Amino acid sequence: MAISITRRFPRRAIGAAGIGAMLRALISDDTAAKKKKKKKRKKNGTPNTGCPYALCRGECRPDCPPPIAKVPFPRHVNYSAGTIAPSSFNQAAQDNHVRAAYAKWKANYLVAAGRDASGRQIFRIAFGKPGRSDHAITVSEGQGYGMVIVAHMAGDDPDAQEIFDGLWRFRLAHPSEIDGRLMDWRVPGGDGNDSAFDGDCDMAYALLLADAQFGSDGAVHYRTEFDQTIAGILEKTIGPTSRLPMLGDWTAANGATYNQNTPRTSDFMPGHFRAFRRATDDGVWNAVVAACQDVIDTLQASISPDTGLLPDFVQEGPRPADPDFLEGPHDGDFAYNAGRDPWRLATDALLNGDPRSAAQARKMTGWVAAETGGDPGLIRAGYTLDGDTWPDSDYFTTFFAAPLGVAAMTEPLLHDWLDAIYGAVYERSEDYYEDSVTLICLLVMSGNFWDATLLPSP
Repeated sequence: MAISITRRFPRRAIGAAGIGAMLRALISDDTAAKKKKKKKRKKNGTPNTGCPYALCRGECRPDCPPPIAKVPFPRHVNYSAGTIAPSSFNQAAQDNHVRAAYAKWKANYLVAAGRDASGRQIFRIAFGKPGRSDHAITVSEGQGYGMVIVAHMAGDDPDAQEIFDGLWRFRLAHPSEIDGRLMDWRVPGGDGNDSAFDGDCDMAYALLLADAQFGSDGAVHYRTEFDQTIAGILEKTIGPTSRLPMLGDWTAANGATYNQNTPRTSDFMPGHFRAFRRATDDGVWNAVVAACQDVIDTLQASISPDTGLLPDFVQEGPRPADPDFLEGPHDGDFAYNAGRDPWRLATDALLNGDPRSAAQARKMTGWVAAETGGDPGLIRAGYTLDGDTWPDSDYFTTFFAAPLGVAAMTEPLLHDWLDAIYGAVYERSEDYYEDSVTLICLLVMSGNFWDATLLPSP
């Protein structure tokens, strides 16, 4: 079942052939002279093509090698002790499942979006499949997902850096009108040109991945772009006293309705925040992690002690948001925002070994496993925090299932549940939102999701 952009992204309730052409021009004057020279060999034994341009990628002359991925797919990360992995398919099969899902995802949602003033290709992630009106729409969330995904697939996809850079150029071409360090949440607009927290946060994380993956000596200096982005995120979208993520740069810290104490729970990304702490050496990110975990603990203890489920939005208290607080009647339910929470929390547990994130994610997936009798086909598309469903949630979607699979990796007693979910989602294709979230969850479940700040020193 497709989710309309008006349902998922209403206004705040009110509120690289071009590279080749350039390089060919740059080297045209000395090409003839170099043709007669024997190719020298570098000390490492690889041919020296004579091309000094790091981003050539074979476009200025056919013998130039592709860019080197320093952390190539498949990665096979050793997650934290006490966690588990799918066992119904071997590692090679899981890697191939990711490749197949990535190929379908690129075919459906990766769109060439023209060229910049220097003739370099721009890419965007479409909000829907080809042939539909929402294929013309891009949201910042999608650019974030796309950059995270493509950075992980480098080494297997020889075009990964070109695609990544093109996605970043699209983001630069569409800044928020409030803070240009952040992205306009929807392109084309019509509902305001300001930011949404999650897209910028994923893009910042992806820039760290790209810096580790490709280095910052090419057309895009990823580390500099990260520094600027994270400064904008911290200044404009982290509560100055609550230390909670705010909905976007349009949110006033002390606003009457939307403020620093009214977060979207799917913006609680403790794994990202820990990476930002390590990358910036700024202890404020530890405070952001703690603030998010405190809200989750309070909600799970006082509002959803049986299910552990979290609401899409939170109001001051903290308490679940009222119906129609921002997006619709299920703003206080476990719906199409909070469905991402099990994946975000469990990924922190897997990469960082955090026991609070593990317990929070485990509580949600454990309840759903019991509620469905271990049959992932019975996972519904949303629940009240008491565990009830509503009439229009009576269907299965990978969007809710795949994150619960990631959460199951935190509990050895849920191994059968993990395998069942993996089998239910790995080859299923639905739509932009479901497929993007599921692909990232497949990267995690297959052991191929990594943190640039946890890599061993070169």
